[in-house]
Amino acid sequence: MTTPKMTGGDWGIILFLSLLWGGAFLMIALGLRSFPPITLAFMRMALAVPFMLLALKYLGQRLPTDGRSWRKLFVLGGLNAAFPFMLFFWGQSYISTGLGSILNATTPLWGVVLAHLFTRDEKATPSRILGVLLGLAGIVVMVGTGALKGMTSDVLAQIACLSATVLYALAAIYGRTLSQSTMTPIVVATGQVFTAAILILPFMMVFDHPWTLPFPRWDAWIGAIGLAIPSTAFAYFLYFRLIDRAGASNAMLVAFIMPVVAIFLGVVALGESVSVKEMLGATLIALGLVAIDGRLFAKLAPRRSVH
Repeated sequence: MTTPKMTGGDWGIILFLSLLWGGAFLMIALGLRSFPPITLAFMRMALAVPFMLLALKYLGQRLPTDGRSWRKLFVLGGLNAAFPFMLFFWGQSYISTGLGSILNATTPLWGVVLAHLFTRDEKATPSRILGVLLGLAGIVVMVGTGALKGMTSDVLAQIACLSATVLYALAAIYGRTLSQSTMTPIVVATGQVFTAAILILPFMMVFDHPWTLPFPRWDAWIGAIGLAIPSTAFAYFLYFRLIDRAGASNAMLVAFIMPVVAIFLGVVALGESVSVKEMLGATLIALGLVAIDGRLFAKLAPRRSVH
C-alpha cells in the first residue's frame, strides 16, 4: 500500500491553509500581548464554536448524539487542539517566532514516522523521508541560524513546542479514521473545537484566573478573533477534508509552507526584502514537497529504465 496521491485541488487546499495558519503566528503574537497562553487557547476554540455550529446548520448537518462518537471527538480535541495549543502558546511566549516555526515544521517528520507505524496505506518510502529532511533543512536555512541561538536556553519551552508537534501528527492520523466514518469533515472539525474548549476550560480557570486579568488591548482582541475565525473555524473544515482526500502525512505538508507564506506576507504588507538564504530555503522546501509527493519521481523512473 502507498500513500494517497495528491491532486491539484489538494495542493490548492494546502496552499490556502498555509495562508490561514501562516498568519496565525502573527495572531498568536498579538493575542499574547494581553491574554495568557491557556486563556488565548481557550478563546481560539470558544470563539470559533458559534460560527462552526452556524455552518453545520446551514449545511443541514448536526453533531452526533451517541456516546461513542463523542468519546472519539474528545480524543481528537485533546490531541489536535487542547493540549498542543496550550503547550505551543506557552512555549512561544518564551522563544522566538523563528525558532517556533522551525519546531512547528517538524510535524511532517513525526507524521511520516507515526503514519508508517500506525497506518496501512501511508508507509514511509525513501523519497518521503528525503523530502521531509529537505523540507526541514529549508526551514532552517530560510529562518537563519540566528534563530537557533536560543537552543541552549528555555529548554522546557522548546520541549513543549516539540511535544505539541508530535500530538499534531498523532491527531492527523486519528482524524483520518474519524473523517472516514459516518461523520463528515465539518462535523469532525466542529466536534473537535467544541471538545477542545471544554478540555481547556478547567486549566484556564486553575492557572490563569481570567477574572483577575485587566481588560485586553484592542490588538489582542484582533489576534484572538483572527485565530478563532479564519485560522480555526474555516481552516479545520478544510484540514479534515484534506485528510479524508489525501491522507494524514500529506495534509501535514502545510507545516513546511507556512514560513514561506510568512516571508511573502512580509514582502507584500511590510515592504521587507527577500534575502538569498530565504530564496535558498524556499527552494529546498519546494524540492522536499516534490520528493514527498512522489509523482515526478514516478514519471522519471520509467524513462531511466528505458535507457
